[in-house]
Amino acid sequence: MEARYIVDENGKRTDVILPLEEYERLIEALEDLEDVRLYDEAKAALHSGESEVVPLEQAMREIREGKVSAD
Repeated sequence: MEARYIVDENGKRTDVILPLEEYERLIEALEDLEDVRLYDEAKAALHSGESEVVPLEQAMREIREGKVSAD
């Protein structure tokens, strides 16, 4: 990884400068990790009984009817 650092008056690193391509790769990797974390969370909720599986058609119907929000 090609990184440059910005330092304060004491020589302590305070910021990093990365090539845009590297920054975008890191952001994409973080988003992928977040997706995995959310999947693991949902799977655990199903196994513990905190959540239930709802067929897609039913979920879409309930959203259209205003029974649940799309969030």
